[in-house]
Order: sequence, then C-alpha cells, then structure tokens
Amino acid sequence: MKIFSDALVEEATRVNHVADLSHATIGETLLVAQYLEQKTGIPFIRMDQGSPGLPANRYGIEAEKRALDSGIGSQYPAAAGVPELKLAASEFVKAFIDVEVSPRACIPTVGSVAGSFGSFIACCQRDPSKDKVLFIDPGFPIQKSQLRVLGIEWREFDIFPYRGEPLRARLEEEFGRGDIAAVIYSNPNNPAWISLEEEELAIIGELATKYDVIVLEDLAYFAMDNRRDLSHPYEAPFVRTAARYTDNYILMLSSSKIFSYAGQRMALVCISDRLYDRHFPALAERYHDSGVFGPTFTASIQYMITSGATATTQYGYAEMLRLSCEGKINFVEDTKEYAVRARRMKDIFLANGFTITYPRDVNEEIGDGFFFSLSYPGMSGSELVRELIHYGVSSINLDTTGSLQAGVRACTSRMREELYPVLDERMRMFNEDHLRR
Repeated sequence: MKIFSDALVEEATRVNHVADLSHATIGETLLVAQYLEQKTGIPFIRMDQGSPGLPANRYGIEAEKRALDSGIGSQYPAAAGVPELKLAASEFVKAFIDVEVSPRACIPTVGSVAGSFGSFIACCQRDPSKDKVLFIDPGFPIQKSQLRVLGIEWREFDIFPYRGEPLRARLEEEFGRGDIAAVIYSNPNNPAWISLEEEELAIIGELATKYDVIVLEDLAYFAMDNRRDLSHPYEAPFVRTAARYTDNYILMLSSSKIFSYAGQRMALVCISDRLYDRHFPALAERYHDSGVFGPTFTASIQYMITSGATATTQYGYAEMLRLSCEGKINFVEDTKEYAVRARRMKDIFLANGFTITYPRDVNEEIGDGFFFSLSYPGMSGSELVRELIHYGVSSINLDTTGSLQAGVRACTSRMREELYPVLDERMRMFNEDHLRR
C-alpha cells in the first residue's frame, strides 16, 4: 500500500512547479519530498541530495577560528590562494596520489563546482578548434548545467558497455574528431559508485596526450573506494588517477565529503605543472595577458567567478590536509560510515526485488560508499522515481546523469539508524504491491 496517494504527490509537484517528477532535478525532488513530509508529518527516506551526513572536521573548524581571530577577515584573499594551503595541497597530492604538483599550481576555489566552471572556460578557450567537452557518464548533472550557462557544447557516452579495453576505441572515436577540449568524470563515480581501474585510466591518459585533450578528474569522493586501504600517506596503494599517464590534467579536490566541510564551499584545482606553464595564443588574445594557462586560469578566469576563496576557510582546509599528511587525521576511516550505510541499504533493496544497476567494475564488484544505483524489474528509471516517491523514498532518475540504464541513484548520506526498519517495511510493501501486477 502506498504511503502517499496519487493526489497528494500530484499536489506536491504542482505546488512546487515541478513539470516532470520522473526527470526532476535534485533540487526539485528535494522540494517534493520536503512538501510531503511537512504536509503529513511522515518521514521520508532521503536518497536524493548528496549532502554530507557526518560532523564537520573539528581541526578545520578550530583552524578557521584562529585565522579569523588573527584579523585576516579585513583583507581580500589573493586569487592564487594562501601559501599555507597551496603548500599543503601539493604535499597532500604527493602523499595520497603519489603525483607531483607544485604549490603554485594548486588553486583554491569555492567548491569543485566553481573549479569545474572555470576549468571548462579555460579548456574550451585555449584552442579555437577544440570547443567541446566529453562526459564519461553517468556523471554529475550540474556540470552539464554549467555548460548550458556557458554556451559550450558537449558529447557524452554511458561507460556501462565500454569497461576495460573497449574504452580505448570509444575514446578514439570521440577524440579523433579533433574538437574535444576536455574529458570529465568522477572517480569514484557519482551516481553509480563505479571506479575506473588502472588500465582504463592509462587509456584515458595516453589518448589525452595523443589528442591534446585535458583530463578533468573530479575527486569529490577522494579515497572513498573502501575495497583498498588508501588511508596511509606516502604508502601504496595510492589513489588511482589518469595523472600518472598524462601531463594534460586538472585534479579537483573538494573538502565537502572527505572532511564533511560542505558548508564552507572549499576545494582545490590542481593543474599539472606542464599544463600550468603552457602558452596558448588564443588565451593571450582574448584576455590580453600572458596566455599562460595557469596564470590565465587563476587571474583572468577564476577570479572573475569567485573573487578569491574565503581566506579563513583556506586556512581550515590547509590544516586538515596537513594533518592528514602527518597521519594525525584519518579521513578515510572517518568516511567509512557511508560504506556501512550503503551495505545495509543495499541488503534491504536486494531482499525486496531490486538489483544494482551498475554492479561491477572491470574485475570486481563495486564497493560500498556514498552512492549506489538501483533498478527494479520491468520499470524504467522514470517509473521507479515516481513509484518510490509514493512509498516515501526520494531519489533521482539515472537518465538525468547521462546513464542509458533503467534505474535511480541512491545516496547514503542522510540515512539514520531509526530509518532502516522504516525502509525495510516500505520496500517490502513496494515489492508486494508490484509483484501483484
């Protein structure tokens, strides 16, 4: 039996001006869920928005307080970032990825969203013949929204049938057209939690060099692939990255998930030193500056977006990165709670007729973490989103992420202990109702 009637769900979508619930954005889904919860007092299982569900790291908070007490609040932050953060970022990349990026090439941004926005601009303006972005999907829908704002075209493909060596031919087909400026993906992946394996990253890096494509690697869920112990700085195994196989890369490192610091909107764009120093005549002509990628990105593009990242938050992030390198913060252990939640939630769904939409990487079953994907037999993603809402479970359709598979994204961040029996009961009802059809 449905928790919320068809009439009530229709009312929620109408009042919140949601044109199509089956293809709603994360924000629209959130509004519908909140409306139904407030209208009835019945709690929702919120699997829609990927907002951290753990306390913010206390070391960052204390460092920010000290910075504010020092009086820096009266000064504009430099566009390139405070030296302490740039140095800590460079060391962090070395400690956990085993890649060398100099401090000068580590630029703070107001969250990775601002970092990708500026990166899209710089990448697509550096060469007039390269004006499109390629998405390895499924991916983060906001980044395509950014390209709509910028008027930049993109192409995309669902990686589901191209895992491993088949990825090479697919990328050759796309890159070979000559108009791809940058390729973007998240690793681990939002929404499916798949992780690109070493052979796939090597392929991406090799072809990025061959075709002069810049790899935009979104590491929002840094070291959260819990199938390997990535918690020890300067020790293998290191976080996997295409940066080992090309000099054409930009790494985006967000504080939001690994330190639960989302409210402070702090991230880093770490540009390879070779790309940082590359001269592009098109950039020089447009911005009347040196045309060198790194300085142009920092002063002529990113500063126009953010006017510099908040200084106190930079000091907070610097402290968290520094202590991680020293082994005094184990952010990997701190975020394992999401994997525990994912396992428990998956067990409930799997026991009630659901399947995991993206179940495997190339050689192993996907891990447990911040997100996972769900399908139900005979249902499209659109149908599943709408039906789950009636049972008090909010999610987003995988097709809004560029996926061609029938399913939804589930986020673990808002799950609480008292909601597991609620979820179990509702999914038993869901399965019983739909088995009768």
